[in-house]
This record gives sequence, structure tokens and C-alpha cells, in this order.
Amino acid sequence: MDNSGNPFLPDIGTVGKVIHEAPNIKSLQVVLNDQHRMQSFRFEPGQVAQLSIFGVGEATFVINSPPTRMEYLQFSIMRAGEVTERLHQLKEADPVGVRGPLGNWFPYEEMKGKDIYFIGGGIGMAPLRTLLLFMLDNREDYGNITLLYGARSPQDLCYKEELKDWEGRDDMELILTVDREFPDWDRRVGLVPNVLKELAPSPEGKVAVTCGPPIMIRFTLQALDGLGFKDDQVITTLERRMKCGIGLCGRCNIGTKYVCTDGPVFSLAQLKELPPEL
Repeated sequence: MDNSGNPFLPDIGTVGKVIHEAPNIKSLQVVLNDQHRMQSFRFEPGQVAQLSIFGVGEATFVINSPPTRMEYLQFSIMRAGEVTERLHQLKEADPVGVRGPLGNWFPYEEMKGKDIYFIGGGIGMAPLRTLLLFMLDNREDYGNITLLYGARSPQDLCYKEELKDWEGRDDMELILTVDREFPDWDRRVGLVPNVLKELAPSPEGKVAVTCGPPIMIRFTLQALDGLGFKDDQVITTLERRMKCGIGLCGRCNIGTKYVCTDGPVFSLAQLKELPPEL
């Protein structure tokens, strides 16, 4: 059954592959059972969907596979509660509900011709991944692409196989860091905002896109401000605050805005217009 016209009903999908990204993070590659619905499913980089375990509940996750690669829809899930625990128990061929796409998306059209500086931390790499892959699939539309990505430890870095691929590319730069020294780790050591200040990228012609734990985002925004990035040059995403996804429950409001309908993607300029609740 095609539920594309009803925002309350999920499509039924099947888990095609389960990827163990980190000790408490798994990625699920999901294919919608209705072949026509899968072929007609359209979304933009940064949009989210609700994954549901029937009889348990649903939770919001960014679709972190890009719309340029529609063999499946990928979602990365950090184990943090009852729903995510049950999602972590899913195996290949298990059913799962998918309700989406929801929310707005990264303004990739406005970013054409500019250098893109991605700054990610831990599971915050998930929304950045979809935009990064989309831009790599449309490489001629964008300038220099840099990814600064960090986590608490090497084991907590997600998308390890892709990190190897990105590091070997000559059309982007990858900088990895972990919070403290680890055996056999020969990359940078330091918190992401501190490494960003050390690298000191020029804001000229750049857009910075950041996502990670709230404390990382807070200090990253401060670092970008110190480097001279203007508010409209900085973009982040707040899908962690989303609940129902369609503006009914009111649990994701910040002042007069709802993250699920007005976001989850916001520029820093837009965030500064909202009450200081983040």
C-alpha cells in the first residue's frame, strides 16, 4: 500500500543490511516493500524520517544515504532508549516502518560554487554524510570540500570504510581527530572545536556545515565566529529535537518555530532569531 499521501501512516520496509559503525551505533539499509513507492520516493539531503518498531514506538533519524543513490535508504542509530534498543536488535530481512521524508534540507543550491567545510562529531556525521556524498556525486557544482571529523576514540568514528575512501580522494580533504591519545592512532588529537581553531580555515568563499553533540556544536559555533565566519555562512541541523515530525505534538518547538516543520536545518543567522533554548 502506498502511504505517500498520509503523513500518519508509515511505509513498510525491509532491512537489507546492518552495519556495525561503532560500539553503540548501527546503520540500517532499508528498502520499501512497495516497489513503486521505493522508485518514486523523493527526498532532499538533510531530510529525516521516522523509523517505527510496531508495538514499541518510533524515532526520528536523518536519511543519511544521498538522493543520488536510491538502491536503499540508510539510517544510522545510536542506542539510547527503548525504541533505539529495539532498532539495534533488527536483523536482515526484518520489517521496519518508515514515515517520511520530513522537514527541510540543506540549502545545497545556494552553496553551489562555494567551498564547503564540514565539521562533524560522532553520530553527528550522519546528516553530513548525505550532503557530502551528494556533493561528491555532483562534484563540479562545488569548490573545495573539507571534512573535519572527530570522536571520543577511534572506535567511535562512524563510516570507517568510507573514511578510507575519502582520505584517498584527490578532490576533498579529510582531517580526523580523537579526544585523547590512543595506541596506534597517528592522526590529530584534540576536541573538534580546538582542532578547528588550530586549522583556522579562512571564511572567504566558504560555507561551514556542522553537526555533533550539543556541547561540540556550541563550541564549534564559537570557534567559527572567532575565525570570522558570518552567521549566514554557518549551517547546522537539530533533528534530535524532533518528535512527531509533522508539527502536531509541539514537543520540538523553539519559541514560535517547530524543528520538524521549520527545520531541522537552520543557519546560525536563523538560530539567533530564536529563544536561547539550545
